[in-house]
Amino acid sequence: MARYDYICTSCNHIFEIEHPMDVHPDVSCPVCGAPSQRHFASSSIVFKGSGFYNTDQRGNEGASATGEHEHHSCENCPHKIA
Repeated sequence: MARYDYICTSCNHIFEIEHPMDVHPDVSCPVCGAPSQRHFASSSIVFKGSGFYNTDQRGNEGASATGEHEHHSCENCPHKIA
């Protein structure tokens, strides 16, 4: 069983319902009885600092994962590293 957030279309009350993933029930608000729909909210997880994925081996800003600077082949390239 999975837990899903629902929001009332009338009073905007957010509540949780548990049901199987393959079932899409008609849900009513427990406060006012109006129809409700699935509520999708953004995650509150924030990753800060070093040590996540490709940043854990990075020492200097602008260096590649191996520690070498990128080289460009054109002479007039604005991204050319001097």
